[in-house]
Amino acid sequence: MYLRRTTKKKGGTDYDYWLLVESVRTARGPRQRVVATIGKLPGLDREERVGWEEISRILSGTPRPAPGLFEQPEEPPSWATVNIQGVSVERLRSFGDVYLGLLVWNKLGLADFCREHIPSHREEVPWSIMAAILVLARFCAPSSEFQIAEFWYGKTALDDILGVSADKINDDRLYRALDALLPYKDALCLHLQKRYGELFGSTFDFLFYDITSTYFEGTAKGNAQAKRGYSRDGRPDCPQLCIGLVTSREGLPLAFEIFDGNRVDVTTTKEMVQIMEAKYGKANRVWVMDRGMVSEDNLEFIRRIGARYLVGTPKSMLKKFEQQLLERSWEEVQPGVDIKLCRSPEGADEVFVLCRSQGRKEKENAILSRFVTRLETKLNNLAHQAEIGKTRDKQKVERRIGRLLEQNSRAASLFKVTVTETGTGKDLRISIDINKNEDRYQWALETGGSYILRTNWTESNPKTLWKTYIQLTEVEDSFRTEKHDLGMRPIFHQKQDRTQAHILVCFLALTMWRTLQQWMKASGLGTAPRKLIEELRELKSLDVLLPTREKKLRLRVVATPPKELKVLLQRMKILLPNKPKIIENVVTKIA
Repeated sequence: MYLRRTTKKKGGTDYDYWLLVESVRTARGPRQRVVATIGKLPGLDREERVGWEEISRILSGTPRPAPGLFEQPEEPPSWATVNIQGVSVERLRSFGDVYLGLLVWNKLGLADFCREHIPSHREEVPWSIMAAILVLARFCAPSSEFQIAEFWYGKTALDDILGVSADKINDDRLYRALDALLPYKDALCLHLQKRYGELFGSTFDFLFYDITSTYFEGTAKGNAQAKRGYSRDGRPDCPQLCIGLVTSREGLPLAFEIFDGNRVDVTTTKEMVQIMEAKYGKANRVWVMDRGMVSEDNLEFIRRIGARYLVGTPKSMLKKFEQQLLERSWEEVQPGVDIKLCRSPEGADEVFVLCRSQGRKEKENAILSRFVTRLETKLNNLAHQAEIGKTRDKQKVERRIGRLLEQNSRAASLFKVTVTETGTGKDLRISIDINKNEDRYQWALETGGSYILRTNWTESNPKTLWKTYIQLTEVEDSFRTEKHDLGMRPIFHQKQDRTQAHILVCFLALTMWRTLQQWMKASGLGTAPRKLIEELRELKSLDVLLPTREKKLRLRVVATPPKELKVLLQRMKILLPNKPKIIENVVTKIA
């Protein structure tokens, strides 16, 4: 049984009361049943008074000690005569977003980790604090180290919470904090895995792996890994890096590795599996990967080390299952998506899952038809120009055809184009023969929206296999979060170590982002951290100056959140300082 607070509106006024509720099992699952209506409870209905001095206790999650036998639970009120015409407000600071970020930072145990592992010597500000500032800035308002020092830090309440004044934060100290944090990358990943298990009960029998790229501004000549390659950001003109990310099935980031910018995805799989086993030990894991990571050599390697896999396959493999695709024995896994379990055509100890999506088929076929129509029209126009003698240079024609096929690569394999020359001199003519493979085109339309999964996992339920594979979208979402919400791209650092440290900071900010998502989901608040951060950013701290007869009082307070935000904070069990702090060192006499 437990107590549940309930609000009832009557006559435009909200009335709070308490219910005694118990959980019961029913045929439709667990349900809650009200045992009794209790009404108001004086000890619980009173809002807890929290002072600034208790911020460290709240951040660390330490329970508040109970008052002693002769202690007063609350301080008595203090009174002063104030000249209301002289009241003013100073030091308006963003409080809510950095406070939330510090709560998540401490919830993940990163404050303790940095304090224990990063050595402190004679530096004025501990490197553990500087590391927290770097990651918090990336989490709350992604910006460069220079902008953090010059603009962002001084506009937040971090100097009040962390006790580090804004004049102590500069870009040079932030750059050196990157250098201090980087050597603990692997230890941080191990710590996070342990902490995920404590917070969410996460298991790591499934590892989801994918790869992305991010580009540099500048030449990045000081970074041997910065090379030109296939750019997911549409910037083939810039040097780039490739980043491989491993997550749990909940999308919690576990580890990452950085590869050369010209590295092909499929060549990273074997290395990533070996790195994970060497650093984090061997376990009975199932690797889940997209078809871009898959080759027969990679699968043979995974089988040889005793691991299992659930992977996508190249679309060309659909030809081996043509008969099964035409059969009717499909099982609907969700509206518009059908699946079917098939055995390996080679008789190997593998299972294949045929999948087809009606929505995906319509989308793929519409895209393919658009490319086919555009390519066919331009090829016919070029053939007509050659026929009437407007085009007589064979090399130019072939180059134009090559560009057209490259621009319409989705449809290029459906056409065979032959250019021939006849005659000489003024009688020279170019003829262009265009052959469209209608059978291949119809097969492409028929198999649109269809794909195959391949596994040596012992699970035989196709629904479970499909739902597990679909969770790869969590890795793709992590890449979008890092690039868009956490500002990982473009990279302005030109040295290899600084670049790797920058990506580590983005990775730690991503772990905080995903942890906040899990926290919000458990509180019934959806999974949109950016919206929550933006709402909390509007919650400010400020100094209220009260001129009295004897002196001027400076009270540091946190603004009272609006009702909607207060409900949200209650759902997440977040306490805010709601008692003013008297700042003694700025007292001035009034003439």
